[in-house]
Amino acid sequence: MKTEKTLKALTFLGAAALVGAFASQAVAQQLEIKLGHNGNPGSLFDASAAEFARVVNPKLGDKAKIVVYAAEQLGKDEEMLKKLRLGTAELALNSTIMTQKVESLGLFELPYLVRDREHMKRIEKEVFWPMIAPLAEKKGYKFLAVWENGFRHITNNARPIVTPEDLKGIKLRTPSSKWRVAMFKAYGANPSPLPYGEVFVALKTGTFDGQENPFPQIVGGRFQEVQKYLSLTGHVYSPAFIVADVDHWKKVPADVAKIIEDTAREVQDYVFKTSAAMDIKYMDEVKAAGVAINEADKDAFVEASKSVYEDFAKEVPGADEMIKKALAVAKK
Repeated sequence: MKTEKTLKALTFLGAAALVGAFASQAVAQQLEIKLGHNGNPGSLFDASAAEFARVVNPKLGDKAKIVVYAAEQLGKDEEMLKKLRLGTAELALNSTIMTQKVESLGLFELPYLVRDREHMKRIEKEVFWPMIAPLAEKKGYKFLAVWENGFRHITNNARPIVTPEDLKGIKLRTPSSKWRVAMFKAYGANPSPLPYGEVFVALKTGTFDGQENPFPQIVGGRFQEVQKYLSLTGHVYSPAFIVADVDHWKKVPADVAKIIEDTAREVQDYVFKTSAAMDIKYMDEVKAAGVAINEADKDAFVEASKSVYEDFAKEVPGADEMIKKALAVAKK
């Protein structure tokens, strides 16, 4: 009897161990999709990525899970792109850095090209997906969705910026974009690129007089604590992109990839609404911090921007057609 009971007990334990092993294997097989970005808590990037993960993960179930790494946990933008290439991260949420990798994305560096978010939606449909995304894939970058960084404004410690002449001699931090640098040189400033994560200290120490960013990035970077003036120039609308490496993305199971891609595009509406609300909220926060806010003479800036359009059209293949189409859909 004891022997029979012992055998039954061993059989039960063996079956339980087998079930446990299968369960552990199932958990181990869940694919982790790393999504990195440089946004600090409270930024639009942080809110956008968090909402995306919240919406997509229940759809993925046990197949995969999006895990967000915020505030440069996976490195600065350039490092994150290298991780995509190496396959040590799957997705990056970024913005202007992509103009270094895909020259036609310089379209979104042209001053006052994008009128509003509805115009941006039309540019996305008529220009970005049919004309730019295929060129990006040839460079090895797969775009999953277009989100937002926002309309950019200038902060500085020297004076209010009303016309381009007011920028003369001001040391201005920009992202790593040749066209952003060219634009501010055309305005008379002294622009220079610097990674976003280093901007606060550079402003605080006086290495730079000012910078330019959308409101969520201004407040997310606490720039209102170290800047005296904010000028509502709205000089550039910066999209943001969910980016993968073409070859590594092909290795993601097709059903998982489709859920992620479809959801990334669905989340755009949330991103646009959230950004619009943040513009109002964060402008109030900047004002409450004691920063002087002024309107800019946008017509004067548009007039001073002509050379940037001309140079971009000459230098980038197909740019003239993209510019014309982007401007044409503003009238719809």
